[in-house]
Amino acid sequence: MNTLKDNPIILGIESSCDETAAAVIRGRKLLSDEILSSAPQQAVFGGVVPEIASRAHTDAVDEAVRRAIANAGIDKREIDAVAVTYGAGLLGALLVGLSFAKGFAYGLNIPLVGVDHIRGHLAASYLEDEALKPPFITLLASGGHTAVIHVKTETESEVLGSTRDDAAGEAFDKVARVLSLPYPGGPHVERLAREGKPTVALPKMLKGQGGYDFSYSGLKTAVINYVHNSEQRGEAWSRADLACSFQHAALDILVQKTVEAALERGVHTVTAGGGVIANGFLRDALAAACKEHGLKLVLPEKRHCTDNAAMIAAEGLIRYKAGLFSPLTLNAAASIPLR
Repeated sequence: MNTLKDNPIILGIESSCDETAAAVIRGRKLLSDEILSSAPQQAVFGGVVPEIASRAHTDAVDEAVRRAIANAGIDKREIDAVAVTYGAGLLGALLVGLSFAKGFAYGLNIPLVGVDHIRGHLAASYLEDEALKPPFITLLASGGHTAVIHVKTETESEVLGSTRDDAAGEAFDKVARVLSLPYPGGPHVERLAREGKPTVALPKMLKGQGGYDFSYSGLKTAVINYVHNSEQRGEAWSRADLACSFQHAALDILVQKTVEAALERGVHTVTAGGGVIANGFLRDALAAACKEHGLKLVLPEKRHCTDNAAMIAAEGLIRYKAGLFSPLTLNAAASIPLR
């Protein structure tokens, strides 16, 4: 094993769902960022089909890595480590990226760094602000997780609260179906919401109960019941107003609890990660709330909120510097506890 470098060149590979991605960083500087998506194929089925995703990764992973290395302007022999998502996600999809990364690392005799996909989302903000250092409060909001996390050091964090049922992104997808919007639901609900007003009374999850937990199951059910009851009574209702009302109910509470956590813990910086953080309404609301309370906000660009390899490389850098390498026997894991 070579001596660890201060600003290593790291290749990141991500294949946990329907995005085949590769990226190269030097230290915290992003050199290239490639994403080949099978989302258009999945949209036909209204969601991700694991077998289709796995086959798409098999076809795309070599091309994504080749593009990332070429666009970074480096030779593959300059790469110091390979960071790859080993979980959580679709098992077959994960195995494609992990197997490729193992072969790549073995062939160049460089370290393999296994990365937890969620830790990758938390690390995305490091690419936005190269001077960012813990401690900070992170809002995690994705299709599978919703949580408020106190990041104490680069390798130590505490989950202050999380969802008790559906995640925020999952709720957006389910509500999108009710509104006859295509998959993935989040961007389509957001666009429709811009045309409406928050005129529909919907519950805000666990409001006033203290703590930092969330619940989206009741909100989702309230939307379904509103549509069903309106149609049963023959009453006209506005899809745009319902989308706008849902978005407010789903996201206002995320902002509120994130800011409360920062103030309670005496932390002056807030970050965020996960696909839902690409939502423009949420980004604006977080910015306004943090400004009001004198908090610094670091948000990844929208491209780095959804699944990507740049965030995997960023978390790989943290683990590289800590000497946390993975054996070539590392296996994929469909589920990893949030920690």
